[in-house]
Parts: sequence; C-alpha cells; structure tokens
Amino acid sequence: MFARIALFAVAFSAFGQGRLTLVPVPDGVTGFRAEFLRQMSGEEAKFVSLAESMPQEKLTWRPEKGVRSVSEVFMHVAAANYNIPSLIGTPAPATFQTKGFETSTTDRAQIVAALHDSFAHLRNAVVKLADSDGDKRLKLFGEDETYRGVHFFILKHLAEHLGQSIAYARMNGVVPPWSEKR
Repeated sequence: MFARIALFAVAFSAFGQGRLTLVPVPDGVTGFRAEFLRQMSGEEAKFVSLAESMPQEKLTWRPEKGVRSVSEVFMHVAAANYNIPSLIGTPAPATFQTKGFETSTTDRAQIVAALHDSFAHLRNAVVKLADSDGDKRLKLFGEDETYRGVHFFILKHLAEHLGQSIAYARMNGVVPPWSEKR
C-alpha cells in the first residue's frame, strides 16, 4: 500500500509541476509558514510561466467590457501580493502605489518582473513571522481572523485568479506550459 501511495505521489508531483521551477522553502522556516510557502511557490511558478507564455498582443484581451484584461489580472495578483502582507506587519515598499497599479503596464517583461518582485515581497513577509504568529488575531474584511487565516485567504485568492488566467489563456489559444506535455 505504501509503495502505491509513494508511486502516486511521485507521479502526481511530476504531472502537476511539469516544467515549473519552484522556489524552495528557506532553511529554518517551519510550521504553517513552510506549508504556505510550498503551496505559494507552485502558484507563483504557474503565474510566471503563464505570463511568459502569453503573446504580447493578447495581454490587453478581455472577455468583455468591464472585466479585467489578461495584464490587469496579473497586475491585480501582484498588487495583492504587495498589499495583503501589510495585514501581518510587512507594508508594501514605499515605491509601490496601489492606485492605478493594475493598469500601469501591458508590457509582458514588466508584468513578469512585477509578479517576481511581488511574490518575493510576500515570501519575505512570511519568512519574517514566527510559527507562533499564526494564532495572532486581526480583522480581515471586517471579520475576526488569524494570521494563519490570512495565509489561507492569500492561497484562495491566488487560486481564483490562476484559474481565471488559465481560462483567459486557453480562450486565446495558449496552453498552460505545465500541461503542454499531457
């Protein structure tokens, strides 16, 4: 039984990650922080590879008026990666301006750089915490929450917009790189 589970885990890992490069969890990071960073790394790799795969001319595509474009979704994710860590004690860099950030560029290289930089900011915010910080209380959208709960919210937000980005890519004839060989 154990051999079957191990084989499934290896096969699933190879299937799910394909050509993705994951950022390892830094030494000494444990508990919920390490779990979060492992999950976040997969989402990060998929966002970056998808942004790199989108043709420049498709970055302004939107499914209909009033809905975020491809570039705006990527930049929205980057903005959240800068803004949400302020809830857990790490403010966005002084040079970051929330207003207009989502529409600040449609250039693929700048979008990819924004994603890389924002995920690095988020990673650094998580690394600064202690495992015991997971139980600290705060308000998230007016509701009582914990720092750990904020991390669940971040992963949920990333997954929601990754799904949106995958749908946008496929509607534009782009196959997500991690699923090309399937």
